[in-house]
Amino acid sequence: MKNGCAGIRDTKMYYVSFGNGSKNLVVLPGLSDGLATVKGKAFILKAPYKRFLNEYTVFMFSRKNAMPEGYTIRQMAEDQASVMEALGIKRAAVLGVSQGGMIAQYLAIDYPQMVEKLILAVTAPNANDVVKGAVGSWIEMAKRGDHVRLMADTAEKMYSKAYLEKNRKWFPVMARFTKPGSYERFLRNADAIMEFDAREELPKISCPTLIIAGDDDKTVGNEAPYLLSKGIPDSRIHLYHDLGHGVFEEAKDFYDRIYEFCSRQ
Repeated sequence: MKNGCAGIRDTKMYYVSFGNGSKNLVVLPGLSDGLATVKGKAFILKAPYKRFLNEYTVFMFSRKNAMPEGYTIRQMAEDQASVMEALGIKRAAVLGVSQGGMIAQYLAIDYPQMVEKLILAVTAPNANDVVKGAVGSWIEMAKRGDHVRLMADTAEKMYSKAYLEKNRKWFPVMARFTKPGSYERFLRNADAIMEFDAREELPKISCPTLIIAGDDDKTVGNEAPYLLSKGIPDSRIHLYHDLGHGVFEEAKDFYDRIYEFCSRQ
């Protein structure tokens, strides 16, 4: 288990790794990385990947620390490829969640030799109207510094009705402990999402691809997985009924499904 930091041009990129397998799984998280990086969290983040640890070395990456204004999703993929190469990760299965799935699409498009299999979870091929509505509202909340509302609205757009009814009362409490010193990093990530559109290049993705989504996603919309599947030649979809953007937390078999896909010959 490792809490690592890799140099990337004039800045650094935090990552964590765990497992001792000969195969690699690279995990790219979503927009929440704009509020808090993976730095020092290897022990916490390891838990869902227990089944992988004998066969795989799992790497989870944050975006780089210093992100310039106008930093794009494609540039994020370019930097991701550079850091993977520097760490000796020549080829990997790549799991991209939400915004991480957008980065993963360009990683597979521009660096096909590095992506053995692709898992796109609760993501979209472009900033559709649902994405722009959700992320646009979060940008405005962040600019106002309204962290409690930002966290509450994020949760409302992520979780199922049952989960929300059980946990909604805790969101304001949790928000008090997650407010960043600055929203610049969050806003750079969010602005990149608003300009994202990989639809025309999806046919360039040549590796086996698993698309995972809920059928009630209020963050990226319910058409997104079908557009991804239509555009990516060797792809399959798994939909979770009555779940939304938080399937990676709510679906008990989420990580088992990814393991089985990665292990399939």
